[in-house]
Amino acid sequence: MPLELLIKDHPHRSIALLTPSHALILRNSPSLPAVQSSGNSSSASIPERINDPSSSPASAPKCIIEFLDLASVDFDGYRSLSSQPCLGTLGLITFNQHVFLGVVTSAREVASVRPGEGVFRINAVNFHCLTRADFDDFLDSEVNSYPVDSDGWDQGRGQQPAGAEHPCFALKKLLSGGTFYYSRDFDLTNRLQNRSIDTANFDIDNFDPSFLWNSYMIHPLLRFRSHLSDQERWELDASHILTSTIRGFVESLTIPPSLTSAEPRSAGLATTLTLISRLSCRRAGTRFNSRGMDDDGHVANFVETETVIWDPYHDTQNASLGFSYCQIRGSIPIFWEQQTGLLPNQQKIQITRSPEATQPAFDKHIESIALKYGAIHVINLLSQTKSGELELSSRLKHHIERSPLTTGGPGEKRNTLGDSSLLRATVYDFHAETKGPSGYEAARLISRIVEPSADAFGFFLMESSSRKSNHGTNRRGQKEAEFVMLQQEGVFRTNCLDCLDRTNLVQGILSKMAIESFLQQTSKTFGHEFWIRHSSLWADNGDALSKIYAGTGALKSSFTRTGKMSLAGAFADARKSAARIYINNFTDKDKQNTIDVLLGRLVGQNSVYLYDPVNDFVTAELSKRVSQYSHEKNIHIYVGTFNLNGQTSGINDDLSQWLCPPFLGNSQLHPELVVVGFQEIVQLSPQQIMSTDPARMQLWEKAVLRALNSHAKATGGEEYVLLRGGQLVGAALLIYVKTSAIGQVRNVEGSLKKTGMSGVAGNKGAVAIRMEYANTRLCFVTAHLAAGFSNYEERNRDYRTIAHGLRFQRGRTIDDHDTVIWLGDFNYRIGLPDEKVRKLVELGDLQTLYDNDQLNLQMIAGLAFPYFSEAKLTFDPTYKYDIGTDSYDTSEKARIPAWCDRVLCRGKNLRQLSYNTTPLRFSDHRPVYATFRCAVSVVDEVAKEKLSKETYAKRRAEVGYLVGPEEDSSRDEDDLLDFEPIEPGLPPPSSNGQKWWLNSGMPAKSIVKPPGPDYAPNPQRPANPSNLPPTAATPTPPALTPRPSKGSPRKLPPVFNPVDLPPLPARLNTSARTSLETSRPHPGKLAKPPPPIVPRKPVVLSRDAQRAAVPDIQVSSGRRQAHTPPPPPPKRLSTSPVTGRPALPPRNKSWEMENEKRKGLMDNDEGGDIEWVPLQPA
Repeated sequence: MPLELLIKDHPHRSIALLTPSHALILRNSPSLPAVQSSGNSSSASIPERINDPSSSPASAPKCIIEFLDLASVDFDGYRSLSSQPCLGTLGLITFNQHVFLGVVTSAREVASVRPGEGVFRINAVNFHCLTRADFDDFLDSEVNSYPVDSDGWDQGRGQQPAGAEHPCFALKKLLSGGTFYYSRDFDLTNRLQNRSIDTANFDIDNFDPSFLWNSYMIHPLLRFRSHLSDQERWELDASHILTSTIRGFVESLTIPPSLTSAEPRSAGLATTLTLISRLSCRRAGTRFNSRGMDDDGHVANFVETETVIWDPYHDTQNASLGFSYCQIRGSIPIFWEQQTGLLPNQQKIQITRSPEATQPAFDKHIESIALKYGAIHVINLLSQTKSGELELSSRLKHHIERSPLTTGGPGEKRNTLGDSSLLRATVYDFHAETKGPSGYEAARLISRIVEPSADAFGFFLMESSSRKSNHGTNRRGQKEAEFVMLQQEGVFRTNCLDCLDRTNLVQGILSKMAIESFLQQTSKTFGHEFWIRHSSLWADNGDALSKIYAGTGALKSSFTRTGKMSLAGAFADARKSAARIYINNFTDKDKQNTIDVLLGRLVGQNSVYLYDPVNDFVTAELSKRVSQYSHEKNIHIYVGTFNLNGQTSGINDDLSQWLCPPFLGNSQLHPELVVVGFQEIVQLSPQQIMSTDPARMQLWEKAVLRALNSHAKATGGEEYVLLRGGQLVGAALLIYVKTSAIGQVRNVEGSLKKTGMSGVAGNKGAVAIRMEYANTRLCFVTAHLAAGFSNYEERNRDYRTIAHGLRFQRGRTIDDHDTVIWLGDFNYRIGLPDEKVRKLVELGDLQTLYDNDQLNLQMIAGLAFPYFSEAKLTFDPTYKYDIGTDSYDTSEKARIPAWCDRVLCRGKNLRQLSYNTTPLRFSDHRPVYATFRCAVSVVDEVAKEKLSKETYAKRRAEVGYLVGPEEDSSRDEDDLLDFEPIEPGLPPPSSNGQKWWLNSGMPAKSIVKPPGPDYAPNPQRPANPSNLPPTAATPTPPALTPRPSKGSPRKLPPVFNPVDLPPLPARLNTSARTSLETSRPHPGKLAKPPPPIVPRKPVVLSRDAQRAAVPDIQVSSGRRQAHTPPPPPPKRLSTSPVTGRPALPPRNKSWEMENEKRKGLMDNDEGGDIEWVPLQPA
C-alpha cells in the first residue's frame, strides 16, 4: 500500500510519511529547538554534517525526526507534496548543505520467490528537499522521458526546468535505471538456504550489508530505529516505510503444469523458476574504474547468483518443495588495474602489488567465501596465450597454491579449516576450448571437468508442509512446517577478465547441471520448453549485469538465449564492443562518481547523522577514554631518492650503502617502510617521453629488494616485500614493507600527474602512492620538476599542478593525509655564480649556499611547498658530477652545483632522524636519503564499539528516553550534557541554562517569586534605566490601591510611561558615596544627567551607579510622596568603588552570604534590578 507524503512549509519545513496507523515526520530545524512530542512518540534530531571540516554543527542544517501514532499528529498546515505515489523510503543524503529524502515513486513486481515473497523492481525515485522549497519544481519532471534501449544507451536527458538541474539528478537517474530491487516481505539480501526456516522474522538488522546498496542513505534512519523501544521498532518495521534495496537482476517465470511430469493437481499456485543476482556494493564501480581487490578482500563485480525453483504442490499431501542453487563470480582476487583506451592493445593490464604483499588480502577473500558458502572450486576462464590474462592467471595460481585452504604441497600444512580440501581450481581457457567448429557449444564439456565438485557441493532442498506446524503461513492461511532436506556444501567461483560474458555462459551451464541433479533426486522431469525459459532467464541476467558494469548488454547472449551463435548475434556482439569502448572512455567516470556518492565513499562526504544528546555524551566520553581502545606506536620510514641519469650500470652495484647506511641505529636500519624514488630511470628521448616502458623499473625493483633482503639476512632482520610501484616514463616510486607489517597496511592506491609540455608529456611530473598504516594516512610523492637555472617559477607551477591536480580514488588529494613526504629531483638551483659556489663548497660554507638556495627562498616566500619542512643540509650539493668521479661538472656547460635532490615532509606525527647523501658514482647525481620516526594510531574497533554501546546504555538508563511524556517535554537537553572546561584554567562553557560569570551554579534566568502574598513587581520599573530620556518635570504618579480582600482580584496601576519620570540626578563620583548613604539630594536641586553609559555583558550595577541612573521614588503606606527617595533596592555588591563602569561580581563567601540575605530578588537579563512594592489600599 503506498505511503502518503505530506509537506508543511511553516514555521519550519516538514515532511510527513503516513501509514494507516503511524507517521514518520522529518522537520527542518536550523536552530535545533527543544524536541517535543505528544502521545506515543519517539523522536531525535538529525543535523547534516557539512563536507567542509571547518563548519560547526551549529551552522549545519538540522532536522528532527519523529515516529508518532497517527492520532497524536496535528496535520494543520500540511499539504500534499507530489502527485506521484510514495512506495518506500530509501534514506537521507546531503548535497551542498541541503538534506534530501529519497523515496521510491514507481515499482513493478517482477518476481515471487515463494508464496507471499514478492520482489519489486524500482522504476523511478524522487528526492524531496527538507531545507528548501526551490527544488519542488523538479518533482514532476522525469529523469528520462525515453526508455533505455537494449545496449544501455540513454536516449534523453529528461524534462527539467530550463537552466537548472536538481542536485540529485544523477542519483535519480542511477536509481531509476531498472537495476535496483526491493521486497517488503522478506530479506532479499540473503539466499534461501540462510533464511529458509525463520520466514516470519523480517529484521533489518540481519540483512547482509554486502548487498545492501542504500546502506549509506538509510543508516541514519536505522540508527534512529535502534534507539526506539521494542514495540516502536516492531511498528516501524511493520509500516514498511524503510526500504532496503539490492542491485543486480531478479525475475521469476511461471512453469505451466504441462511443462512438468507432475501428476494433475487442483487449481492453485503454479511452479516458479526465479533467478536472483545480488551485486556486492563493497567494491562497486564501472569496468575500468573498479578492478581487482582491496585490502579487506573485497573484489570488483562480485555477484551472488541464486537459482530458485518453488513447487507449491509436489505431492498428494500438498507439501511445497523448494530448491536453491547458489554460485558466485568476481574479479581476479589480486591487486591489478587496467587503463582505458580507444584501441584494444592500449588497455594494458598492470599488477600493482607484489605476490608477498597480495597474499594476506587474497587469504581474507578466500576465507570469507569459505565461511559463508563452504568449499570453493575456482573456475578460471582467462586466456593462457594473451600476455595480460596469462600474467593474471599465473598470479592467481600462485596464490591458490599458497592459500591456507589448499591441500597438497605446502598448502596442506597450513590447512586451518579442516582436513579435506576446501579450495580447488580449474584452468579452462574458454577461447581456446571454443575455437573449433562446434563453437560455444564446446563449452558444455566443462561439465565433465567440474562434475565431481558439483556432486560434492550438492544443492539446497527444503519442504514446507501444512500437516505440521508453526513456522510460516501460506496464502491459504494454513500453518506450515518447514524443514531442510539437503544443504549446499560448496560453491563454484567463476571468473574471466570482466566476469561478464564468458562467466555468464558457464554459470548457466552449471545451473542446468544442478537442476538436472535436483530432478533426478526427486524423480521429476522438465520438458524442452522449460530449458528454453531457463536459458532466457540467464541471458537476461547476463545483459543486466553487463549493463551495470560495462554499459552494454552481454556478449554471447545470443548463444546463451538460443543455444546457437548466428551471424546476427556476431554483428550484435561487435556493435556492443564498440559501444563499450565509447562508454568506458567517456561516460564511466561520471557514473563511477555517482556510485561513490550513493555509497558515501567520496572524501569529505558525511552521512546525515542522528543528533542525540545521549549520543553526544557518548562521543565526548569516548574522546576522553581514547586510551582504552587505541594507542600509538612508532614506526620507522626510510626515504631515498636517486636521479639515475638513464644509467643501468649500477644495478649490480652494492646499493646497501645507500639503502642501509652502516652508521644508522638498529631501528633505522630495519624500518617498517622503505620508500625509494627514481628519476630518469630511462633516457628521456623524444620517443620515450610519450610512453612508459616498465622493463627498466622492474630491474631496479629487483635490485633494491635484493639489497634490502641481503642486508636483513646479514643482520638478522626481517625480509621485505614490494608493496606497490608506480612509473611515469622516467620517474618511478617503489614502496617496500616488512613482512610482519603487511597486515597493518591497507587501502594502497597510486596516481600519476604529468607536467611536461603542459601536461602532455611524461618527462616531468610526479608519481604518488598513498596508504593507511593502521589508522594513519600516509602519502609519498616522488617528483621530477622543470629543469633550467632560472626556471624556478615554472618549478613552482609544476608543484602547484601536482599538489592540486593529482587525485587518488574518490577524490582524495595529497592534502587529505596525516603525513606527506615529497622526494625527488626538484631541480631548484643555487643563485650564485659557478666559481663562488664551488669555492664555498671547498670551504664547507654550506650556510651561505643554503641562504641562496632557490627552494629555500621560495619556501620562505610561501610560493612552493607551504607548511612543509626540510632538515638541515649537512652534505654537499648533489648535482652535477662527472660520472665515476667526485668532481663537479667539468664539461663546457659547467653546470653550477646545486641541491637538486631533496626530501621534504609534513605531519605532526613525524620526526626526522637523519638526512644525508651516499657516494654512489655511476650517475651525475648523488643519492639522498632520510629516515623518519612516525607515530601511527592503532584503534581497536571492536573494543571501541563495545565501549560505545556500554556507555550509551548506561547513560540512557540514567536519563531515560530521549523524549519523555508531554509533561516532561520542557526538559532541557543541556541536562544531558557534562559541563566541563574546554581547557584547564577556563570556566565551563555557557548555555541557555547557566552563564560562566554567575557563581555557585546560579541560573542565567530564573522565575522570580514575590517575597510575600501582598507584593507585586513594580510596574514602573524601567526595563533599561541607562536608556531613559531625560525630562524637565516630574508629575506625581497615581498611587497604588490596596487589595480589598485576599480573594478579590489584584488592582494594578496604569502602564508605565517613561515620559512621566522626573529628571535624572547628576552622576556622583566615588568620594560622594559615604554622604549618599546618609542623605538624599533635594528634588529641586537635581542636575541634568550625563549621557547614559552603554553597559557591557555581564552587567552588575553598583549601588552608586543605580542611584545615578534611576530617580528615587518612595512609596509610603498612604499616598505617594513626589521626589522622596525610597530605600535602595537590593542588588549584588561590587568589590570596588564605581569608577565609570560596572564591576564583575565577586566570587567569594561574602557574595554568597549577601546573596542569601537577598534570596528571591534577582537580576533580570534585560538589565536593572527587580523592585518589589507592597500593594497599597485604594
